Amino acid sequence: MQIFTELNKNPNLSLSLGYFDGVHLGHQKVILTAVDFAKANGNKSAVITFKDHPCCFFKGVCPKYILTREDRLKHIENLGVDYVYILDFDAKLCLLSAEEYLKKILIDNFSPKSISTGFNHYFGAKKSGGVDLLTKMQTLYGYEYFEVPPQKIYNETISSTAIRSALSKGQIENANEMLGYNFTISGEVIKGQQIGRKIGFRTANLIYPPELIDLPFGVYSVIVHYEGRQHKGITNFGIRPTVSNNHQCSLETHILDFDKDIYGENISVEFLKMIRPEKKFDSIEKLKKQIYLDIESI
Repeated sequence: MQIFTELNKNPNLSLSLGYFDGVHLGHQKVILTAVDFAKANGNKSAVITFKDHPCCFFKGVCPKYILTREDRLKHIENLGVDYVYILDFDAKLCLLSAEEYLKKILIDNFSPKSISTGFNHYFGAKKSGGVDLLTKMQTLYGYEYFEVPPQKIYNETISSTAIRSALSKGQIENANEMLGYNFTISGEVIKGQQIGRKIGFRTANLIYPPELIDLPFGVYSVIVHYEGRQHKGITNFGIRPTVSNNHQCSLETHILDFDKDIYGENISVEFLKMIRPEKKFDSIEKLKKQIYLDIESI
């Protein structure tokens, strides 16, 4: 998959449009509609997206994301997309009318064979364009338009907003179902205060990306990916009130049946379920007893 940060002339593409935070099941349907059309018609597919969420420009504050930018691109690539265009959502772009955006950005650069979007996709100044305009202009510009309807689980429409809400409440299983994969934090293992080692539970510590939606402080059942293998694990995300009073947030994972020093190496931690909220124990012994119970529970 090729990644571009500026527009170029790349005709006869099948386009999918959206920010695609989370690349959840609804987003996957939009993107795969373009990928499948391209494969069936012998052309290439492309995602047209933005570096930051549009509300960062309009509101001056970015939402908490579900995926880092790097992981968002990995998920898009896994769907078989040929090109991704990551545009800056700036004043010049957002002042274009919907008709101007369609003609100057999409048609003039890509001469698309098809365009696919979600049912609630809007573009152009003041969200003046959307499904109706894309449908109306098909014949004039010679593309086929696909509107992807709401994707639902248990009669709930899948959306980034719903997933953020579930994650912020610790409803990991619900969020994972809507994502179509497990919510994951990846990164380099860093040295912590080595308190886990002292109490008999070595941990692999990661920095929780500050741009991501915050999970509730608590203990989670996880799967750890390291060097192509999967390991069961238990993760504490929080401020460790029993052993620390600096209120510094940390993500610490005890990997079951694993005793290798992996400082400086990369791992991925997939969240499966919240086991319990974080709490302060009266003693280290009571904390250790609870950790044993937590491990038994997974």
